[in-house]
Amino acid sequence: MLAIIIFFLSHWFLSLFFHSFFLHRYASHRLYTTTRGWERFFYLSTWFVLGSSFLVPRAYAVLHRMHHTYSDTEKDPHSPHFFKDVWQMMFHTAAIFRGFVRGTNIPEEQFTREYLPQWDRVDKIGHHIAGRLIFGALYTAFYVHFAPNPWWYLLLPINFLMGPIQGAVVNWCGHKYGYRNFDNGDHSKNSSPFGVILMGELFQNNHHHNKYDPNFARKWFEFDTTYLVMILFNKLGMIKLLPVPLPGKHEINVQDTSLPKAQIS
Repeated sequence: MLAIIIFFLSHWFLSLFFHSFFLHRYASHRLYTTTRGWERFFYLSTWFVLGSSFLVPRAYAVLHRMHHTYSDTEKDPHSPHFFKDVWQMMFHTAAIFRGFVRGTNIPEEQFTREYLPQWDRVDKIGHHIAGRLIFGALYTAFYVHFAPNPWWYLLLPINFLMGPIQGAVVNWCGHKYGYRNFDNGDHSKNSSPFGVILMGELFQNNHHHNKYDPNFARKWFEFDTTYLVMILFNKLGMIKLLPVPLPGKHEINVQDTSLPKAQIS
């Protein structure tokens, strides 16, 4: 039982870290620079830890840039305010993502002007169904060997879909539940204390206030663990954190304001 718990928690937090550190804060926003060698290392690490749920960085980055530009509008690829439930939002986002990967959906030029990390060989292997099935088989074999009873197999679907599930939790909860520090003109919220469990990713209101700030925490009780690791990497010379530009928004004292909502049936 202990082996399953350690495996699941390690998979959760390692996947979440590289999801946040590499896919979000580097591929999407370029909050730090790094050498080609370290970029390749982080690229491979992201593929390995996300495993069966690997997300191609360039497609992820385009989707996320769209999300910031069109936040909580009909053109937002994953605003929870236009879907009946989180599953419908996930399927909609997945369809756009696959189109970007396959080249059947061409993104607007504004989302591809900035640097997009790309490693075709890793992307091809990681996104291929065979590569995903191999990782899935390894997860299953581990559970078969260590699970004390079949009930533990209920965790396997989360291991299989770790990346998309984490993304769905952040986008659904981070734009529906919590409090606001800033008026960003959208529904973004800070879902504390769960921001700690999601390694800073659920401080969405703070992040949408200034998407170029690598520290998603603002208040004394907000804790961005991914940023703390980034500080360490910066001191070790693995990355170089970039200066933070002014956000151009103003802090507010209200907890929430209403915006028009719509649903797609």
